[in-house]
Amino acid sequence: MKVMKADDIKKFSSEKMQKCGLFETDHLFCDLYCFEPGQTQKVHTHDNSEKVYYVLEGKGTFTIGDESRELSMGETTIAPKGAVHGVENTSDARLVVLTIMTPRP
Repeated sequence: MKVMKADDIKKFSSEKMQKCGLFETDHLFCDLYCFEPGQTQKVHTHDNSEKVYYVLEGKGTFTIGDESRELSMGETTIAPKGAVHGVENTSDARLVVLTIMTPRP
């Protein structure tokens, strides 16, 4: 059994949001997205993939389709396939998001 500890792999950069891999298979990936204040994941789409965001630390603004909402620790949302989606750390603290995407793009 592969066991990962999120605190051991999360990393931050002043240049851009960091993607830290937890698990990857032929069918899905599971990453930590680590944002410094003000950093973003640009709004984009995946035509054949769904993405789940779960906030582990901090808070940020999540865009799914034409709706944007602030989510904080313990909250989750899903981007259905084909929906535009993205994240912005609009807070003064770091943001860590567990991200699961299936199937892999």
